[in-house]
Parts: sequence; C-alpha cells; structure tokens
Amino acid sequence: MTRRVLLIVSGGIAAYKALELVRLLRRRGIAVRAVMTESAGQFVTPLSLGVLTEDHVYGDMFDLKEEREIGHIQLSRQADLIVVAPATANILARMAGGIADDLATTILLATDKPVLAVPAMNVRMWHHQATQRNLATLRGDGVHIMEPASGSMACGEYGKGRLPEPEGIVVEIERLLALPPRADPLIGQPDFAGDAPPVPGTPEPDGTLLGKHILVTAGPTHEPIDPVRYIANRSSGKQGFAIAAAAARAGARVTLVAGPVHLPTPAGVERINVQTAREMMAAVEAALPADAAIMVAAVADWRAADAADQKIKKDGSGQPAPLALAENPDILATLGHHAQRPALLIGFAAETQRIAEHAQAKLAKKGADWIVANDVSGDVMGGDSNAVQIVTTAGIESWPAMAKEDVALRLIEKVADALSV
Repeated sequence: MTRRVLLIVSGGIAAYKALELVRLLRRRGIAVRAVMTESAGQFVTPLSLGVLTEDHVYGDMFDLKEEREIGHIQLSRQADLIVVAPATANILARMAGGIADDLATTILLATDKPVLAVPAMNVRMWHHQATQRNLATLRGDGVHIMEPASGSMACGEYGKGRLPEPEGIVVEIERLLALPPRADPLIGQPDFAGDAPPVPGTPEPDGTLLGKHILVTAGPTHEPIDPVRYIANRSSGKQGFAIAAAAARAGARVTLVAGPVHLPTPAGVERINVQTAREMMAAVEAALPADAAIMVAAVADWRAADAADQKIKKDGSGQPAPLALAENPDILATLGHHAQRPALLIGFAAETQRIAEHAQAKLAKKGADWIVANDVSGDVMGGDSNAVQIVTTAGIESWPAMAKEDVALRLIEKVADALSV
C-alpha cells in the first residue's frame, strides 16, 4: 500500500532542500503532496514542487477553487504523516500556540495524523528560551521533533540549527511510517565532490543499540596556512565511516562529524561536515549528550597561528617563510572531562612505534575509557584493512588484521555490550 506524506514547506533558506526531500521520498515509493506557506515562495516556487510531486501545490486558504476541490480538512486527514520541513521558529511558535492563520497552520490544527517537525533556523534562535519552550510544548502534544544539525549557516554563524540532510529526514519518515529498511543506493551520496560509490543497501538493524545516541568523528582536519595550503593528517575517514555505519545498523541514532573526505554518508547517519579542528570541537559539543563517543578522526595537532589572507609567495631569499604554530583543542581530552561526558568514551591512537605503551599513556591522560591503537606505519591510512589493540585499564586486547568494516562491526558489538551493563 502506498504511504502518503503531506509536506508543509515554511519560509526559511533551507526550503530549497524540500525539493531533494520530495525526490528521495518519491524514489522510495512514498506519495507526496505539498503545502507552501506564503514566505516559502520566496525560496522555492510552487512550479518546482509541483513538478516533483506530480500534484497541485497548495498554499491559499481562501482560494475557492482549491478549497472546493480538496479542502484543508481533507488535506489534514488524507496523509499518513504530516512533515513540516523546514520548520522555522515562526511556524513552531504558531503550532505551539494553536494558531491557525494560514493554510499550513490550519491543516496542522485540524489533523488527527502524526506530525513530524524538522526545525531549521539561526543557532541563537534555536537556543532561545521561547523556541525551547515551544518545542517542549509540541513534544508534550505528541509532535515528533527531529534534532537539527550543526554547521555553518547562511548568516555566517556556526552552530546547531541547520536542516538535517534530506537523506536523514527520509530515514526518520520511514521510521515513523514503519516502513522496512531500504535497499536504495540513492541514500548515501557523497557530501563532497568525488567519484565515491553509493552505499549499498543496509541489512535490517539488529537493535542492540536501539535508543542510544552514538557520536563518531572521522577523517582528517584541514588547518589553513593560506588560501591554497593547509596542515593535515593522512586520514581517509574509512574506519570512522565504517563504525558509524555499523552503529546505525545496530539501531543507534548516529551523529557523524566528518572532516573533508570523499566518502558517501552511511544510511541512517546524520553527517556534519567540518574542515578544521576548532569546527570539529564545536560540532562535537553541539551534538552532546551522547551515550557513547568514538573519536576516530585524525585531528591535526597544530594550526597556523595566523593564517594568511593571500597566498604566501617566495621572496627569492631561498629561506622558507616563517610559520608560527598554535596548538589545536584536544577533543578527546575535552570530552573526557566534560560536564556532558558520554558514558563510554573511546579514542583512537595512530602510532608508528611502541603502540601499546603510547596508547596506555593516552588512556590516562585523556580520561577515556578505551583507546583503540593501530600501527599506521604501513598503509592503514587510506587502506581497507586494520589491525588494532583495544587498550583499557583492565588490559590489552589484540585483534588480527581484518577489513575495516569487520573492525567496525566487532567494535560496535563491544560498545553494545558495554552500554547494556
């Protein structure tokens, strides 16, 4: 039986992502009918939404033709799920107050169907007491609220409030519609340009991490020296992405904070893209609280103290330009002593000698529960296999070399066991 979604698009800059959301839902076999607020028309056109939904786009409460053919009561009742995406601070406030002053809010007040709101707004608007109060009211009324993503915003600020990527919204819609897991290569396209293959269909979640929030970091960071040069580590992100995918398959809600890598987003994973260590630190803190944090990223230890605005040119003296370095924030150590420290904190140690010894020292210094140590003197960074040692206060557990996907599955099994105690 075809499932039906009524998509309400409100007027935020993220409204353009509604087009991709409709495309993904239709690809999944879900019928979509769209309603636009008046301000949404400043960002997307009814024509664009109508072409993708293959249906009329509704918006005028007092259009006699629209109301005669299918009134707001029918719109509010004919869908299996109503999705408000993006849900601006304004429409959330009107929903919480029971205001019905346009077609969208009238539908929401008249419906007897489940409602999913996907917020998108400026970081300060998101954290404002009025918005948080409205969200609490809506949750109390039974509205499903999807957490916004963190990252750079159109206004130039950074923080929580970005609309989650359409792929993640589709996963939440499917969960609310009780649809079976998809085997759709469309979900999980690269977030950076490149020729990365799509993610294959994922097996049904085993539920061992159901209800848990797992935070994963992956990839390198790029610390700019000038507009064309940067400091970085040789990380492909493959191990971290494999761990995020394994956690999602185990039923967890997964937040993946990823440095600049050319990898597709695993199905069911919320991805936050960052460039620098300081951006990664901010994104990690914004994603808390989490039940477990697995810090796989190879974060650059240093950055240029003063990155140049223009390309640094050779001066002909034969001497290199002076480069003053500043130490980057220690993300693992910060989490180890954080007020919202995850119950299970796991760090990775990329070493080239005295692997276990250095990992044991890192365990104590960082305040972590486990350190996953690996010898990167070969082709581990960028390769497809890994041999790791799990270092804890109880001792060292050595694993033979295996595919990074197998390392991820085995590690997530240990995480699930630890969190179930």
